[in-house]
Amino acid sequence: MNESDAKLWAGRFSKPTEATMERFNASIGFDRRLYAVDIKGSRAQAKALNRIDVISDEELGQVLNGLDQVEEEISAGQLSLTDDLEDIHMAVEKRLIEIVGEVGGKIHTGRSRNDQVVLDERLYLREVLAGTLVRMDRLQATLLSFSDRHLDVVMPGYTHVQQAQPVRLSHYTMALFWMLERDRGRFEDCFSRSDRMPLGSGSFAGSAYAVDREFLAQELGFSAPTENSIDAVSDRDYLLEFLSASAILMGHLSRFCEDLIVWSSSEFGFVALDEAYSTGSSMMPQKKNPDSLELVRGKTGRVYGNLMSLLTVMKGVPLTYSKDMQEDKEAFFDTIDTVWISLEVFTGAWASMKVDPQKMQASLDGMVLATDLADYLARKGLPFRTCHQVVGRLVKFAVENGKSLEQLDLATLRGESDVFEEDVAEVLVAENSTARRNISGGTGREAVMGQTAKGWRLLAERIKETEL
Repeated sequence: MNESDAKLWAGRFSKPTEATMERFNASIGFDRRLYAVDIKGSRAQAKALNRIDVISDEELGQVLNGLDQVEEEISAGQLSLTDDLEDIHMAVEKRLIEIVGEVGGKIHTGRSRNDQVVLDERLYLREVLAGTLVRMDRLQATLLSFSDRHLDVVMPGYTHVQQAQPVRLSHYTMALFWMLERDRGRFEDCFSRSDRMPLGSGSFAGSAYAVDREFLAQELGFSAPTENSIDAVSDRDYLLEFLSASAILMGHLSRFCEDLIVWSSSEFGFVALDEAYSTGSSMMPQKKNPDSLELVRGKTGRVYGNLMSLLTVMKGVPLTYSKDMQEDKEAFFDTIDTVWISLEVFTGAWASMKVDPQKMQASLDGMVLATDLADYLARKGLPFRTCHQVVGRLVKFAVENGKSLEQLDLATLRGESDVFEEDVAEVLVAENSTARRNISGGTGREAVMGQTAKGWRLLAERIKETEL
């Protein structure tokens, strides 16, 4: 085995890795995106070793300068990252040694790739979480603006895919806003639980060198070191939590995509997607397909799969580390890419979407005010169950005679209950139906305005915190 080509771990081996095994074992094809955080961790490690005299001041300067050069080369695409380098950790260290000589090998003193990869993932995860929250804020701002513009648009609300009661389009829109707000909280929780620095855990039993872990945590921006070296290197719950939060987020987006896809059909015509977020058919010239929303809906399954993949990998891995855990990265990286582009596309599609208020209003099916009619009787003193039966019979009569509830005259209404009076006409107006639901969280005009005002305050507070 040529010594210059040997792996950094090859001391006990007498033959090289078989080519197929080398490809199978390598992760550098996908973990190269960790190079900046890996180098950041190596800088901190070098400084910690300098503090306990493992690396001299002069050597520290050489190592830090060498790491700067490695980072510049990778960033510029000048360093060939091939499978024989295995992973980004080995690639950085090998190139560092080529630049500064044997002193470059000192930075691995008391460190294992086991605690190194956990550090890299946690550092990278923090950047990813920040980027995810920024994209979510943009979507939430888009929803708030949309809600403000469409405050007085009334549409049918659905249960069981059947018209149920009138609601304001802005109320429907704010439902997604609050779903995203909870999603945001899950990502923030993920950040707080991943905010521990694992360096010093070594392979799994802890470093034999008295590195100052509190210093390392502070240097790398963590609130504290991890408490247990076995736990630190053997779990991936911080990635599972991110994948779980991502799956829930994508599920929320997917449900709204489903509605918008149906609403954009010619049968509904409630909304029209902008051409910039639609595609055509190679065969049918008239088609304008909602592919942007269909792809978000489809990619939701991809993110679900990534979560299940890592859950399955981790469920039977004995403590502490096994190579199975290398499978965490592709699921993690793919989820990042999928969630980010899905948020960006969904935001653009919603922001540019046109609404047809007249079609929404006209689509109210004539029975959608049945609950309001029952509530009218209840307010007159009848037990609600009796009201329900009375209105049920009226609905049956209307359906059999091809009429809407609004078209039933007072005599017909009084045929079922003499409680009905002339003022019942006010009940059979969709706008009035929403107005009667002005309770906090309801679809009344003032209630929805309160929701959007609160949403704008939340976003303003976050912007202020970011500026501080």
